[in-house]
Amino acid sequence: MKHILAVNFKAYPTAFGAKALKIARNSDAVAKEFQGSVEVVLLPPATELREILSTVSYAKVYAQHADPVEVGAYTGFIPPEILKDVGVEGIMINHSEHRMKLDDIEFLISKSKFLGLKTLVCGATPASVAAIASMNPYMVAVEPPELIGTGIPVSKAKPEVISNTVDRVRKVNSDVIILTGAGITSGEDARKAIELGTQGVLVASAVMKSADPGKKMYELANALAI
Repeated sequence: MKHILAVNFKAYPTAFGAKALKIARNSDAVAKEFQGSVEVVLLPPATELREILSTVSYAKVYAQHADPVEVGAYTGFIPPEILKDVGVEGIMINHSEHRMKLDDIEFLISKSKFLGLKTLVCGATPASVAAIASMNPYMVAVEPPELIGTGIPVSKAKPEVISNTVDRVRKVNSDVIILTGAGITSGEDARKAIELGTQGVLVASAVMKSADPGKKMYELANALAI
């Protein structure tokens, strides 16, 4: 199975307009080079989805969020059906910066399956990720919120969180892809996450705040290509 390099654009200044497109093009070049061993997943803001989708050929594109509502009278909400129409391959759910209730998570996982969309669902602890894994999403990611954006990788600071997550998840779901997030900044961090039993990493600031996002993407992908 390919290892996963998922890049959350968040709402950084580099996540919009020309800067976002440049990062997308760089990411696509990395995805092309490592297409045999690493799958690159981009998570841009909703406003950038269509243009980035038209820019990349090898990288996969997911939405950062979807709302647990049907298409209809829901001002300011984004139903999964709309994201399907835009053309994304999947959606991220329950990031620590956009928490959701368990029943809403379950709704979105079920709705996404019905629509043919993949799901990447985040959790803060081994127990919460295992609970989410029992709902049969496509991917889960463990992200201790206190380490997000710190540059302190969970794979070094709290390796037991990763290993415990893998143990708990595999007791309830043998198929779901498990990612490591929070503070992953280097190829060494990414490689350590794989050694601890996960299948990839979810990163944000390491790429989006980098002076050379393409170089950073290459470093991370190269480490995952093992």
